[in-house]
Formats: sequence, C-alpha cells, structure tokens
Amino acid sequence: MGLRYVSVSTGKLRRYLSFENLVDTMRVPLGIVQALAHLARFRPHAVLATGGYVSVPTVIAAWMLRRPVLIHEQTGTLGLANRINARFASQIALSVPGSEARLRTANWVLTGNPVRSAVRGGDRETAARRFRFNPGEPTVYITGGAQGAHAINQAVLGALEPLLRIAQVIHQCGDSEGTRADHEALVRRTRELDDDLQARYTLLRYVGQEIGEAYALADLVIGRAGAGTVNELAALSKPSILVPLPHSAGDEQRQNARRMQEAGAAEVIEESSCSPERIVSLVRELLTDPSRLEAMSRSAESLGLAHAELRIADLLLELARTKGRADV
Repeated sequence: MGLRYVSVSTGKLRRYLSFENLVDTMRVPLGIVQALAHLARFRPHAVLATGGYVSVPTVIAAWMLRRPVLIHEQTGTLGLANRINARFASQIALSVPGSEARLRTANWVLTGNPVRSAVRGGDRETAARRFRFNPGEPTVYITGGAQGAHAINQAVLGALEPLLRIAQVIHQCGDSEGTRADHEALVRRTRELDDDLQARYTLLRYVGQEIGEAYALADLVIGRAGAGTVNELAALSKPSILVPLPHSAGDEQRQNARRMQEAGAAEVIEESSCSPERIVSLVRELLTDPSRLEAMSRSAESLGLAHAELRIADLLLELARTKGRADV
C-alpha cells in the first residue's frame, strides 16, 4: 500500500508482579524519545491510536508535541493502555453504548467499531455453491478466530455426528500450533462418517476472503466473544452462541458476551461447560425455533453502529483541521 512504517521501543503493561515489568518500564521512556524524533520528522496534523501497549509512547510523544490525539476503544471497557492514553487524548472514540460511564471526561464520541469490507461481501446462493451446501438447509458457522479455540474444537469433535444431522457446518478450527492436533483429529473423525454427513461439513484451518460467504450462509454462529467477533455479529445481525475466553485481558470477552446475552442477541456457554451435549442441545433448540432466531437477529442488529470507519475518519480529519495545523 506504500505506507511508511517505523518502530519504537515499548514495554508490555502487565497486571501482575514480574521482574520484566521493571525492565519494560525502562523501555517506555526510550520509546517516547524515539516517537518524538519520528513525529518531529513526519509532522502529523493528528495521531490515531487504537490501544495496546505499543501505542503508549507515541501517544505521549504526540501530546508533548501538542499534536491532537484520537484514541479508539474497540471493547466496552477501556484497556489499561487506553486508560493511560485517555489522559493525553484530544478525543475518545467508543465502540459500545454505555462504556462512557467509566470515563472521567466528557470528550468522547460513540462511533462503533469498523468492520472489514470482506465480512459484508457475502451472498447466500454464492456461498452455498462455494461450500457445496444446500442453501435451503440450516447452516452453522463455527469459529475460534485465526488462532482457533481448542475448547470449541474439542466440543465439536465430540458432537460432530449429531450436529451434522441437525445442520450443515462450516468449521474454522484455527491455524496455530495449539490447534494443529485438533484439525488432524477432526479430519480423522470426518472420515468415519457416512458420505451424506461428510458432505454437510466443511473444515477449514483459516478463513480469508470467504469470510463474507461463511457469514452469509450461516443461520447461527458459534464462536469466541472478542471485540472483532461480536462487532461482526452485530453488523450482520447474526444470532450466536458465544464461548468467551475465560482469561481474556480485563475479562473483556465475558463482558462482551454478557452484553450480547442481555440484549437477547446471543446465548452464552462458559468454556468449562462447553460440552458436546450442551452444544448439540442448544443448536437444536435454536434452529428449531425460527421466531427465536429472528428475535436474536433483531437484537444483534440493534447493537451495531453502521459506518464506524467513516465516523472515525471524520473525527480524525476534523481534529487535523481544527487543532493540528501548527507545525511540529
């Protein structure tokens, strides 16, 4: 894309006692000095930060140079890095209604969270041809994200035969060292099934540009509850069964899942309860109740905010026009 990239030193912000905290603390001042040098050369009119410990030195450097900073929080609760960044930000863009209650500033705007264009690009008929499925049959899309989710994969492994008698399944099991054995076990299990059931199952390590078609064909989605996933579900009005990662930073995934559940958009299964029997029972319960699925779809849609990327771009350009004209 022709974008210039430069790096700065930084330290990971840990929430537990570790000798590495002391070492990393020393890297942050170095990163600020490096960011000051880069920003002085680049002379930006505004700076956008999306969280993560890597953003902290640059945000502080931009504040020192009196450059306006827009930070964007993708989850319902500001992470530790963005809580630090918020002290130096000109404006805060939020993704989730109600998250402003935790802020100590009124300088926020609700924008939503951008969704990849590929996610919206699917068509049910085209998707059915790609996956060789019947577009009139119920379809479940199961995903653990790019890395995969071992707990979900294991539940699907045990539930595969009864699950395929209920629905066609697109299953993204992950493309990581931790899920490689899951993929091999699922391939072996699939070969043990009747040909008719095998034809109702598509197993993928990774889903790329076909993500839009997987979503378009899905009547129900089973997955984790990361910010990206729940935002896509809301944007596409998809009913879901969420299995939040139990130890996500700041318990983010449980909070995301709870918000979807309270809105009526999702059912939630804790990882410790994610058994084959529970998966099969809940999928059957939902797919045999079209009115309930429709209500969940409407609830998911109510949580989505369209055109978040345009809102964020407009905010950034406005900051650049009104506060960032002076030379660095």
